[in-house]
Amino acid sequence: MPELPEVETTRKGIEPHLLGQKVRLVLVRQDQLRWPISAGLGQAVTGQMIDAVERRGKYLFLVTAAGRVMIHLGMSGSLRIQSPSAPLKTHDHVDFVLANEQILRFHDPRRFGSIFWLPGESDHSLLRSLGPEPLTTAFSAAYLFGVSRGKSVAVKNFLMNSHIVVGVGNIYANESLYLAGIRPEKPAGKVSLARYARLVDRVKEVLASAIEAGGTTLRDFVHEDGSPGYFKQSLHVYGRGGEACLGCAGILKEVRLGQRTTVFCSRCQR
Repeated sequence: MPELPEVETTRKGIEPHLLGQKVRLVLVRQDQLRWPISAGLGQAVTGQMIDAVERRGKYLFLVTAAGRVMIHLGMSGSLRIQSPSAPLKTHDHVDFVLANEQILRFHDPRRFGSIFWLPGESDHSLLRSLGPEPLTTAFSAAYLFGVSRGKSVAVKNFLMNSHIVVGVGNIYANESLYLAGIRPEKPAGKVSLARYARLVDRVKEVLASAIEAGGTTLRDFVHEDGSPGYFKQSLHVYGRGGEACLGCAGILKEVRLGQRTTVFCSRCQR
């Protein structure tokens, strides 16, 4: 699944092509995604100028004077800038045709993505309970320590809960916990303030590095121009179960935690 760095990489990639452009036409070929595409999307967006391209967690927003198009890439979705002559692929479900004839194309083989129209200043129920953005000052050691008190859930699952903090998916939770020296199955309520301070710093560093590198190469995700990300080359633990720890040369363990693959070093993480 595309995680926060992949979504932010997509935002940065498509933004220069969209800002100040009017939407001439919206073509919906398949409206049955994870949820049905908002009825009247084309009528609402056609003729509108795109004033901003924003992100909240893993949601992208095309901002217009009339409202926002809210897009989630789901498990396998991508947004790409295409020319009018680009051939259609089987799972190209939605085109936003711009006045300059370029196309923002939504492609989603598994159809777990979503596209909603939010008129005016309206919000969506999916956004209301989201936690703070991890790259902001709102995501701090004091915050994590406070909301974790009394919680017996594993700290890795706690960190991946979008109600606690948005966008820290499985890959980056594995990496951040390793670099902070925290065992992933440790109860969140048992982690000290000092160790949360280390974890917050590592989360910010890992996500920032991944965004700079262009995201992580995943089986279903490619950039808006079709090229893969490169952060996978820098992974310390994720996808390396059974291999040598880069810190102590011990063998990395791989387990299932919260139905997700979890890789850690039993020596370096406590």
